[in-house]
Amino acid sequence: MSLLSALGDAILPVLSVAAVGFALGKTREIDVQPLSTVTIYVLTPALIVHSIATSEMSGGLAARIVGGVLAFSVVMILLSEVVGRLLGESEPVLGALVLSSSFANAGNYGIPLAAFAFGTTGRSTAVMFIAAQSVVMYTVGVFVASRGTEASTLDAVTEVFRLPLVYAVIAAWAARWVGVVPATDTAAMETLQLVGDASIPVMLLMLGIQLANTRHGATLSRVGVATSLKLFVAPAVGVAIALLFGITADSTVARVFVLECATPVAVTPLLLTIEYDAGDGEGLSGPEYVSTAIFVSTVASVVTLTGLIAILESGAVI
Repeated sequence: MSLLSALGDAILPVLSVAAVGFALGKTREIDVQPLSTVTIYVLTPALIVHSIATSEMSGGLAARIVGGVLAFSVVMILLSEVVGRLLGESEPVLGALVLSSSFANAGNYGIPLAAFAFGTTGRSTAVMFIAAQSVVMYTVGVFVASRGTEASTLDAVTEVFRLPLVYAVIAAWAARWVGVVPATDTAAMETLQLVGDASIPVMLLMLGIQLANTRHGATLSRVGVATSLKLFVAPAVGVAIALLFGITADSTVARVFVLECATPVAVTPLLLTIEYDAGDGEGLSGPEYVSTAIFVSTVASVVTLTGLIAILESGAVI
């Protein structure tokens, strides 16, 4: 199987499910707000908890990956914030630009892609990446998404701690540390996996529905900066972080780390912008910006990731 065919196998299922949501959004009036709430409060926490609880990665390597993901996220958030302000962007577009540029689609896109390119090590590294990124996304990401709609910075920060994911991640790591994680074939773990697995198709359907209601003509001209930051700047930052945190001690893990950094815009920022959308109907909205950035970056990534994987597998970088 060619590399391009493998990329198609990873991308086409994503686009196919989103296309169903797009068709549904064109033919029916659907409110995505309830779907967003269910995904944030139930489905995504289950996905992350199950991934953390069942990961076989050693604690030391996992810690370096987590530290690297946190550092990468902070660098990209600060960089995109500066770029957005220099361009004169304001809320909600500024927050949407920051979210789009900083968070990678390391889950439903990155996991199968990493598994093809780097085998079981690729999959386990991708799972750890998305677990660490989710902590940042549902803390700092929530602050960025909600700061334009809350009455004060304190209210926006407080909003972070109203979401269950942070507590769920802590509980999953604590369960691993104490050694009380149930066996994977127990009813509890199978139920957790079933609920978590449901998050990916629901998120993709939401993406399609939002795309169906996006004013592409007004939005396409605005997402070029976020797409460039995500597909070109992010992998360079990922290489620097991998070197700085010693992730290169395991070359395969380091290459997967960089690959995950370079995946297109994540779907979760769309959930956050929908959840905290002011909905005044004036100007370009956050959900419109993010959904278009997801679409553009996903299509463009077919080319950029093909080249990146070839470079990584050659050992020319790390």
